[in-house]
Amino acid sequence: MTSTTLATGARLDRRLVAVMAVACGAAVANLYYAQPLLRTIAGAFGTSDGTAGLLVTVSQVFYAIGLILLVPLGDLVDRRRLIARLLAICTLGLIVMAAAPSFALLAGAMAVVATTSVVVQILVPFASTLAAESERGQVVGIVMSGLLTGILLARTVSGLLAGAAGWRAMFVVAAVIMAVLGAVLWRVLPRTAPPASLPYRRLLVTVAELVRDEALLRRRMAYGALGFAGFTLVWTTIAFLLSDAPFGFGETTIGLFGLAGLAGAFGAQGLGRLADSGHGRPATGLVLGAILASWGVLALSASSVAGIVLGLVLLDFGVQGQNVLSQHVIYGLGAENASRVTTAYVTSNFLGGALGSAAGSVAWGAGGWSAVCAVGAVTAALSLVLWLTDR
Repeated sequence: MTSTTLATGARLDRRLVAVMAVACGAAVANLYYAQPLLRTIAGAFGTSDGTAGLLVTVSQVFYAIGLILLVPLGDLVDRRRLIARLLAICTLGLIVMAAAPSFALLAGAMAVVATTSVVVQILVPFASTLAAESERGQVVGIVMSGLLTGILLARTVSGLLAGAAGWRAMFVVAAVIMAVLGAVLWRVLPRTAPPASLPYRRLLVTVAELVRDEALLRRRMAYGALGFAGFTLVWTTIAFLLSDAPFGFGETTIGLFGLAGLAGAFGAQGLGRLADSGHGRPATGLVLGAILASWGVLALSASSVAGIVLGLVLLDFGVQGQNVLSQHVIYGLGAENASRVTTAYVTSNFLGGALGSAAGSVAWGAGGWSAVCAVGAVTAALSLVLWLTDR
């Protein structure tokens, strides 16, 4: 497979799709490696837990900046070259994180890593534009499964590796992974002509214009925001539930619950085929219904491991399925707009996730797990109402 190999017959080479999926998962994981290590990092630099927690804030803020300023460039320049350069800079940022002698330098390097990790959101639309119309949903489903796998496994892998070799080891390994993937993607990704020739400032303005003009995009942005709000709501609070009685689980055991999310994520991969065959609307109703059902299961499972696992499977199946189906729709708005609609869609997801995380903390403090599930059910119900009113 070389940079000029795109397809086998009319079908996009699945080896290329697999490499892009792995790259998405590995790049997005960079945002989450530090989260289970915050207390250890605080001890290493003599800072408070609150100060160490600023690493999470830095990653969120600078990822959002990258979404707005860098992802639209995928419609303006050769995506292969852009991806390779971002991964090279990300590698350097991770090396600095691994060797940082001070917390300030660690946070600065985290900002660089988070900004360049938006390469994920350049790879996903790139995959959709390389795929034929008849397989676009399936290809997006595979690549998105890689992305969600990275989100769900990052904390578990980070905790295990740090326990075995120290917290800096995780960033050394991540730097090696980024360097290897950068070289591989430079070799296998095709060279493509930039789909747009607008000035950079005008390119950014057209993101807002697309949101204004495309009702389909706005609706899918709403689905994405509400879905990711529920996703972050549960993963922000579930550690509180599982560490309390009757469970009393430790961090490593709690991290293993991410495997339940993986089962749901991979189950949703096949929904892309439904979208390709013209059944995207009923499939959307199915996954939104699964999200609502998951909150009912989770609400009834405050003392049941099996129930919690089932609820997580349903939730992540629904959230991942919604993402696959929505991105199938928005990439149908034109290959020349793929990166810009990604900026709009993922930014809405990001904002929904931030609100979901904050709502989870408030709900847990106000009424525990029952309140968390009530908030989650409301977000899911709103999505279903939007779907029912979609004409």
